[in-house]
Amino acid sequence: MRGNTIGQLFRLTSFGESHGPAIGGVVDGCPAGLELDLEAVQRELDRRRPGSTPLGTTRNEADRVELLSGVHEGITLGTPIGFLIPNADAKGGDYDKLKDMYRPGHADKTWEDKFGLRDHRGGGRSSARTTASVVVAGAIARQFLSAAGIEVSAYVSAVGAVKADPAKLDLATVWDNPVRCADPGAAAAMTALIEEVRAQGDSVGGVVSCSIQGTPAGLGEPVFDKLEADLAKAMLGINAAKGFQVGSGFEASALRGSEHNKRSQGGILGGISTGEAIHFDVAFKPTATIAQAQETTDRTGATVTLQAKGRHDPCVVPRAVPIVEAMACIVLMDHLLRQRSART
Repeated sequence: MRGNTIGQLFRLTSFGESHGPAIGGVVDGCPAGLELDLEAVQRELDRRRPGSTPLGTTRNEADRVELLSGVHEGITLGTPIGFLIPNADAKGGDYDKLKDMYRPGHADKTWEDKFGLRDHRGGGRSSARTTASVVVAGAIARQFLSAAGIEVSAYVSAVGAVKADPAKLDLATVWDNPVRCADPGAAAAMTALIEEVRAQGDSVGGVVSCSIQGTPAGLGEPVFDKLEADLAKAMLGINAAKGFQVGSGFEASALRGSEHNKRSQGGILGGISTGEAIHFDVAFKPTATIAQAQETTDRTGATVTLQAKGRHDPCVVPRAVPIVEAMACIVLMDHLLRQRSART
């Protein structure tokens, strides 16, 4: 399926390119009878959409989702849920000069190596624009999970070297600031840093952390489909994601067993949920397209100077928060449905 589908029982197949006429998807495996709050689905898209934060891209998409199938009078039918999101503010012409050169840090060259051609308009299908489809599927899954008592909350925990204080986290404040950080004090410093790098024509990376409450014990498969493995695959499938850890993660490698056994395991042991809160972190690299001139190569192999145009986020993590939540919801709903067949 060329990597366009995620999930086994609850599945999303997405389609579309950054500057094509529309993006969209098909959600299959959603049980019949779910009373779907369509306004809540739209609210999730509004949290991710371009223009949702003053720290992001100036591209201004309304991201109004149109359901094509699978829902009647607000109730899911148990059939595939097809949906469409028009690209109303696409400006493919901004990328005409990039047709024969490869942007540093982007998938331009690797995409061409694989398929023999590429859509140079904003990266085509390799663009983060496609994550809007993930958010729709995640919003549907969230409503199913909420009915089961499972709540998923993400927040920005780091931008560059500025980190949130774990002792000062208040998840109720995440959407009160443009950087989407749960530590109001750190949020101000993060905002200042993002504005500083944008003024320099540069970019900066960061970390999104996610907390999942109410997960029952027993979700996940013991070998190849471990819960944290599927979460890792989903999170690393998000554009610009470069790192993933559950619980103490990489820090655990420096500990002794006597120390680590006393710590939280992030809510997962042996690939299966323990019933405790699940916590994981996703690291995102700095946005690859920046306003500064950069050396790169063209199709002939010649060294050229790239002066990129277009509309880009100086830091992706504020808009990545709802995407991380959506991916987590998709994985959890899939495993919750799979668990129903695991025992009598």
